[in-house]
Amino acid sequence: MTGQVLLKAADLHKAYGPSTALAGASIEVAAGELVAVMGPSGSGKSTLLHCLAGIVQPDRGSIAYRGQELTGAGDTRLSALRRSEFGFLFQFAQLVPELSCLENVALPLRLNGQRRRAAEAAAAQWLERLEVAGLGGQRPGEISGGQAQRVGVARALVTRPKLVFADEPTGALDSLNGERVMELFSRTARETSAAVLLVTHDARVAAYADREVIVRDGRTRDLAAAK
Repeated sequence: MTGQVLLKAADLHKAYGPSTALAGASIEVAAGELVAVMGPSGSGKSTLLHCLAGIVQPDRGSIAYRGQELTGAGDTRLSALRRSEFGFLFQFAQLVPELSCLENVALPLRLNGQRRRAAEAAAAQWLERLEVAGLGGQRPGEISGGQAQRVGVARALVTRPKLVFADEPTGALDSLNGERVMELFSRTARETSAAVLLVTHDARVAAYADREVIVRDGRTRDLAAAK
């Protein structure tokens, strides 16, 4: 790993009742780096992602973002980070069905207080960048899964976040659409210098990463991504 450490977590533990999800997991992500988190189903990789994003609090351990401790941070601070410095991409795009694709991409900017015209102008540029410029007026139910995921990528990056959390972003797509989404996602993230923490079970998706972290039985192990 090269570059300044953006996110650092050490010795994370998390249990749900009698089930242990994390048992001493540690990870670092550098600015501009794409890290793939891999592991079998139930290994704790999604729990790790949720803890790092501040969605779930670990039972113990430390999480620091840009040198500032996040463990135990209040909802106000975490919400502000999720609105401005964190981006999110999920297995299913999770677009708001009542809004057009353009309005979906503009939504994070609107939530940050940007005026509608400026937000939608920026959203239109991002849709063009993700090669779905013609879909701005359509609603999510009117487009394909691959198209929806590209809209989801645009929404995740529209605020130019420092760090994007991506949870199985191609898991619901066929191999051709999945590869195109990853090409666009990885290229655009690098162009904007966003770091990406990517949970996946697919080695073809992990191949886009700079580095792999394997999660097994709630513990982590770093690997250099094969290039």
